[in-house]
Amino acid sequence: MEKMSTSSARYRPVNRRAFLKLSGMMGLSLASATTFSGAAEAVKFNRKMFKVSKSKAAMGTFVTMTLINSSKDKAEEAMGEAYNEIDRLTKMMSRFDSTTSISLLNSEGYVKDIPPEVAEVVAKAMVYYRISNGTFDISVKPIVDLFKKNFTGGKIKLPSEIGLNRVLKLVGSDKIKMRGREIRFEKAGMGITLDGIAKGYIVDRASKILARHQIENHLINAGGDIRAAGSRGDKKPWTVAIQDPHKKKQYPDIIHMTDGAVATSGNYEIYFDREKMFHHIVDPKTGLSPSLNTSVSVVAGKAMDADALSTAVFVMDPANGKRFIDSLAGCECLIIAKGNKRTKSGGWKSTAT
Repeated sequence: MEKMSTSSARYRPVNRRAFLKLSGMMGLSLASATTFSGAAEAVKFNRKMFKVSKSKAAMGTFVTMTLINSSKDKAEEAMGEAYNEIDRLTKMMSRFDSTTSISLLNSEGYVKDIPPEVAEVVAKAMVYYRISNGTFDISVKPIVDLFKKNFTGGKIKLPSEIGLNRVLKLVGSDKIKMRGREIRFEKAGMGITLDGIAKGYIVDRASKILARHQIENHLINAGGDIRAAGSRGDKKPWTVAIQDPHKKKQYPDIIHMTDGAVATSGNYEIYFDREKMFHHIVDPKTGLSPSLNTSVSVVAGKAMDADALSTAVFVMDPANGKRFIDSLAGCECLIIAKGNKRTKSGGWKSTAT
């Protein structure tokens, strides 16, 4: 397996009791947080620093930013620009907006002069497809559309084997041909969705905006896609809770991070059926939702890496997922399988309970 070049995320575990104390003091945003406000909240962190935080609905979730800076006004200005960038890119990456290049590609099978940001995301998605042996695949849209069609309006109707096999023939990123800012599909009826990678990319771009404003210490949490930079203001690392797949706030792990990202993919987010057997993550080879894992968290240098890799590993069985992540420089993972069985990559650092 080839190595992916990613910058290493620096993190270490933290005692659970200490985390609860810190989160109360710092007002840290957890992956399960649901509170949000219209305006940024600024409080004096110490004699020299302000903590400026805000949560806003974006990308189909809540995006929380916490910034530490000596200037409250500078932090608020940077935060506003970062949120504007999130809104701009979210619209650009949408497959539902008929005016976007993604929507045009899905309807026509060909598009040219796509925005550089879209080209960057699609090109990186092709890399993930190759190194994951196809478990990360943006061309699964026909499968998602089929299940959505069969599980809407209160009806529960499994796709027929013939119907599923028909759409599976349209899946495979090897049938996506890209040259610069021009993309075409080899087969009519194909389609792509950037749901498994775009959120991480957008979080990274927001982090770049903050860094450009010299906001060296910040934490962005976009519904479980988390990007950390610098420290929390007192030269101590940020405290991050790994998403609880059972939504009971019994966090599987709690870690300290300075520079890097963590993302969690799970089967608890969006379901098509009442029995929760079919969810938003599908195996590109079978067309069905993977059933071995409950959640996968990946630490990487960038949120886009963590986002895509957590999706790829979720489709794999735990042993193969661990081997895959162990083969990638600067990446670690925590896999929670059925029965709460945990598998960790070689460098994952567990917290004391």
